[in-house]
Amino acid sequence: MKKLLVALAAVTAFSAHAETLTVAATPVPHAEILEFVKPALAKEGVDLQVKVFTDYIQPNVQVAEKRLDANFFQHQPYLDEFNKAKGTNLVSVAGVHLEPLGAYSSKYKALTELPGGAHVVIPNDATNGGRALLLLARAGLIKLKNSNDILSTVKDITENSKDLKFRELEAATIPRVLTQVDLALINTNYALEAKLDPAKDALVIEGSDSPYVNILVARPEEKDSEDMKKLIAALHSPEVKAFIIEKYKGAVVPAF
Repeated sequence: MKKLLVALAAVTAFSAHAETLTVAATPVPHAEILEFVKPALAKEGVDLQVKVFTDYIQPNVQVAEKRLDANFFQHQPYLDEFNKAKGTNLVSVAGVHLEPLGAYSSKYKALTELPGGAHVVIPNDATNGGRALLLLARAGLIKLKNSNDILSTVKDITENSKDLKFRELEAATIPRVLTQVDLALINTNYALEAKLDPAKDALVIEGSDSPYVNILVARPEEKDSEDMKKLIAALHSPEVKAFIIEKYKGAVVPAF
């Protein structure tokens, strides 16, 4: 009985002194990563409450309206567009992980082996198409009008020394034509479904310098709070890096 009372007293004391930090997240991998760091934050006196959302609007709306402290589901280009469209001023406080896009080939082992006039397939949507072209530009295969424009299209290519022939397809269908082309730009989730290993099979893949790193987002006045700093430290810990690498096996990669 005495031990029970001591335990209850400890719980009560923790509850009285713990600061609650409420963070919105989409289910995978964001909420899973946050749930993983909850015990570490509890030891730091932070009671992390994870609120799961399946849409991309309410997490930002509720943070802006001060109903939630932060959110974790988006990348910087999405946040920039949201702020512009909604008149909000939410800010990134930390980059956590990347769900990368890579270039794959069933015919060649290196980009340098690509022949002149090689056939390259990229996603046909603006976001992923731009990502694909930026990746190829960073790899030195092409040059673009603006090497930082995430909405670049094939029309923005200014140099194409190998005379690459580009074709655009829906992202989900690209793995099916991998054997029919010389190079295919594939999102990691679709690559995994096609039994490709991003870490081994991609000839080049987005790194942590990608603008599509998924970020922790908060209001400007909250970004330097002590609780937020503790959350950032937990998300950037070696334990989280190991968790991401082991659990997601290349579909999600640490960006810190």
